[in-house]
Amino acid sequence: MSESILSVQHLVKRYGHATVVNDMSFEIAPGECLGVIGPNGAGKTTTIRMCLGLTVPDQGTVTAFGLQMPRDALAIKTQLGVVSQMDTLDPDFSCSENLLVYGRYFGMKDAQIRERIPALLEFASLTAKANAKPGELSGGMKRRLSLARALVNNPRLLLLDEPTTGLDPQARHLMWERLQLLLTEGKSILLTTHFMDEAERLCSRLLVVDHGKKIAEGAPRDLIAKYLEP
Repeated sequence: MSESILSVQHLVKRYGHATVVNDMSFEIAPGECLGVIGPNGAGKTTTIRMCLGLTVPDQGTVTAFGLQMPRDALAIKTQLGVVSQMDTLDPDFSCSENLLVYGRYFGMKDAQIRERIPALLEFASLTAKANAKPGELSGGMKRRLSLARALVNNPRLLLLDEPTTGLDPQARHLMWERLQLLLTEGKSILLTTHFMDEAERLCSRLLVVDHGKKIAEGAPRDLIAKYLEP
């Protein structure tokens, strides 16, 4: 897949005697949403961390936009957007200020970020909450703000680690709508999830992982028909 935006080849990560990620390979094409589904402890988050250069693999390679991770981490991260499992919003800043400060990490000028903030808040359905702090937001609002923040640098690829875990059904559907919008705009997404309905809704291709290994790959409907339906 020569046009792949992200290429992961034969990743291995061990902690002591435990192999957390075991010979993991996949690629993502421009405009594709690739889902990674599996139980807790399957190696999903460790794989994401290696893609971000936060964890160094024991074996294997991560290439993004033709650059090598972790060697070219800074250049790669300028084109990435990340939503982690844990809430990393600054509780002391308003929604607008969270976006402004985050944009500065990419070397963006304040005027450039401020120009983007209204559209990002509108995308997240948070225009009315521009001056509210994260502690005043619901769980779904916080996740949408985290997604808006991940878009401040207009990334080509989004890495989303279980972005709807812990949300109620309505909040999950709102997140799905936003992610589908991004796909129609040509963004690429790597999405880890626990939910097959989420994978079926968003992903063109799905990896099933368990104990650090890829055990199945294909279109979500095909995998459901093969493994889940009688």
